[in-house]
Amino acid sequence: MFSIPGLKVVSLTDAAATRIRAIMAQSGRDDPDAPALGLRVGVKKGGCAGMEYTFEVARAVEKGDEVVTEKDATVIVDAKAVLFLLGTELDFKSDRFSSTFVFNNPNQVSACGCGESVEIKPRAENALATP
Repeated sequence: MFSIPGLKVVSLTDAAATRIRAIMAQSGRDDPDAPALGLRVGVKKGGCAGMEYTFEVARAVEKGDEVVTEKDATVIVDAKAVLFLLGTELDFKSDRFSSTFVFNNPNQVSACGCGESVEIKPRAENALATP
């Protein structure tokens, strides 16, 4: 498990925790033989800004994954994404036209105009760039 004293990989707002619990409840009904353990979050290369956030229902914890349980909701951070997401607050926003998870990520450098992709510097690179 990766840790820096006083810094969580991911923290959850009340809205995000509520939405994750709802997703997990639905996922349990979808496949009772393979229970959902949490919402897996990660990053992948893609989009015009370089990276995209990813989500999927996790039915297993892989080697190196970071498991965060907060407010009765579990997020499993993909091992390859830990340094990109370190210190991130995960929120959930709804309005008349859309509902979406929002990453308040201190490692995010920029985002594309459409909001579908971001540029993220891993925490280690950010630390080296700070005087």
